[in-house]
Amino acid sequence: MGTSALTNNRFTAALRSKEKSGDAPLLITVIILVAFGLLMLYSSSVDYSVEILGKEPGYMLRRQFLWLLIGIAAAYILSRLDYHYWRHLAVYVMAGTVIALIAVLLISELRLGAVRTVYNGSIQPSELGKLVTVIYLAVWLYAKRAQLHNIELGLIPLALILGLIGGLIYLQPDLSATATVFLLGGTLFFLAGADIKQLTILMVLAVLVAWIVIQFSEKGQSRVEFYWLGLKDPMNASYHVKRALEAIVNGGVFGLGIGKSLTKLTGLPVPPTDSIFAVVTEEFGVVGATFLISLYGVLVWRSLVIARRAPDMLGTLLATGLAFWIGIEALINMTVMVGLLPVAGNALPFISAGGSSLVTSLAAIGIIYNVSRQYGVGASQAEDEWRAFGATTDLRGRNGRRSLSRTRRSR
Repeated sequence: MGTSALTNNRFTAALRSKEKSGDAPLLITVIILVAFGLLMLYSSSVDYSVEILGKEPGYMLRRQFLWLLIGIAAAYILSRLDYHYWRHLAVYVMAGTVIALIAVLLISELRLGAVRTVYNGSIQPSELGKLVTVIYLAVWLYAKRAQLHNIELGLIPLALILGLIGGLIYLQPDLSATATVFLLGGTLFFLAGADIKQLTILMVLAVLVAWIVIQFSEKGQSRVEFYWLGLKDPMNASYHVKRALEAIVNGGVFGLGIGKSLTKLTGLPVPPTDSIFAVVTEEFGVVGATFLISLYGVLVWRSLVIARRAPDMLGTLLATGLAFWIGIEALINMTVMVGLLPVAGNALPFISAGGSSLVTSLAAIGIIYNVSRQYGVGASQAEDEWRAFGATTDLRGRNGRRSLSRTRRSR
């Protein structure tokens, strides 16, 4: 009788968890980002659509809106799909992603000097690769959490996973996406509780691989050279960075006003995509740029709160990894525009034109939202899984946890 009552209580708790609406601040923040993104995309793409693409003024906005509908549908479905199902789906999703990345190389659809897309430039599988890398690694690290301190079972398999995805993306070539995949992998490995020895080895290998890649990549050498010159003197930076800095200076504190950017009309490279942050700053000034950065800060903060409250380590890794991915993408895009990083092709999440980026970003939000809806499930279960965020930080506010998961007595 007692066992039956306990089972019923757990079932009731699970039902109540499914009725939770999730984290409202996260949802509101994403809605504001998406709305602001549509506004800025229209402002930055009207002339680009006509002069560069030879289309009608609202061409890029219309396409972005269609992708937005797909992204909202994906986010809604994933917000309802129990994130624990990824333990069964991750392998199949990863296999599909690998096939898509190989298809890119076989189809060889050349655009802007690179082979990154399929279906007439509409789909960019490398964006999916970043999302799936986080999901797969979260599931894999969760399953291997008790064995991560064994190099043969921890670091080496991780290197093989990252090498496969990163290598396929590098062949396109897409150096920034490759770097993002490796950075995400290292971050999740750290959060899962890898020891200092393995992290040191991983960092040394990453630096070595990056150096080798730059030595054999003419584009990589050019970007690094312009980067160093730009750090010494902004006037010697690449053309892209100089025009972006010009836009930022033009914007001043309060900006020129929506739709009144000058550099987007006089040669700022790809204003609707890579350079859209420069357009934001020119039209809304430092105030507008600060507002946008604050929105990303709130998104990451709420995601980390969700991660801290997740019912298990898998939820923690998923929410943290996906939040870091979006934050890293935004950080890279914005810092490139001010010359603090070498030029990269990372999109500004929810803002830049691009269906693949928008859909995968919204899908990530859907998964994070699902984790938030399950807060409290399993709180009374016998096993309280350990969630680590490295040797020095614990997002739950309690340091000194052991490095392996442990079983506690049920209350």
